[in-house]
Amino acid sequence: MKMIDGNMKDFVRELGSSAPVPGGGGASALVAALAVSLGTMVANLTTGKKKYVQYQEEIEKSIEKGEKLAEELAEYMDKDAECFLPLSKAYGLPKDTPEQIEERSQVLEKLLKNASETPLELMKKIVESMELLDRLSIIGSNLAISDVGVGIQFAKAALNGASLNVFINTNLMKNKEVAFDMNQKADELLKKGNDIADRVYCVVMEKVKP
Repeated sequence: MKMIDGNMKDFVRELGSSAPVPGGGGASALVAALAVSLGTMVANLTTGKKKYVQYQEEIEKSIEKGEKLAEELAEYMDKDAECFLPLSKAYGLPKDTPEQIEERSQVLEKLLKNASETPLELMKKIVESMELLDRLSIIGSNLAISDVGVGIQFAKAALNGASLNVFINTNLMKNKEVAFDMNQKADELLKKGNDIADRVYCVVMEKVKP
């Protein structure tokens, strides 16, 4: 059963336990899914309103895209566990002989790369959701615009959180060229996403603050 289909109370309990998963990656994926769902809610509250009739077609597309993104982001709750569990187990591989040490090193290098790629992919999806929230801050109903602000703050936290899962793994990789490339991609996504998040938050704040 997928984590998103499980009991939220159980997820929170497991998250707080000493179990290797779920962890920060799974939590970031959940928060990201919640973020874009808030945007979808605003779009649903806007659709059909006469005041926003000029955006009706775009609003309908936003609902469709938001629902799809929420499903894709939620899937990373399990994808994170699938890439981290083997890594956590690999640290227990024997290292009593030179052969074992070499084999352990090769296994860890491969798993560290996998464990870096997954949160990097998650970051790309989060930035997509931020772009959707960005547009909804303009065309969404002002009666629900605060939820776009909440969503963008969630998305920002999820993006920054996912980046930490990239960096903690690339930092341990021996192939520094691959690690550098992945770090650079993560840095670019951080810059783009945080710029969007800060701009959207200011837009929403101007609309809601007296």
